[in-house]
Amino acid sequence: MANISAVTDAEFDTQVLQSDKPVLVDFWAEWCGPCRQVAPILDEIADAHGDKITFLKMNVDENPVTPASYRVTGIPTINVYSGGEVVKSIVGAKPKAAMLKELDSFIA
Repeated sequence: MANISAVTDAEFDTQVLQSDKPVLVDFWAEWCGPCRQVAPILDEIADAHGDKITFLKMNVDENPVTPASYRVTGIPTINVYSGGEVVKSIVGAKPKAAMLKELDSFIA
């Protein structure tokens, strides 16, 4: 996930909930195989659509507070926040075409 910035529990409120555009947060961990599958797909989508939606990642091992507050129990979980609320939640690894379809209303 070279192109996507990390967000921490401490920064979450400012960077995600108070953002003036939609924010996609990828909840992941180093040891998670499906998370590593999704990372390059999200990089590609971020490269193409980063002007419409902000892409961030959160390591659930290093930042346990935020995932717990949003009931993230399986990873990867990809939440899209708009206006401080979760407006889309994608759980599990999906191919790029399926991910684009899920995110269509935010990146169109």
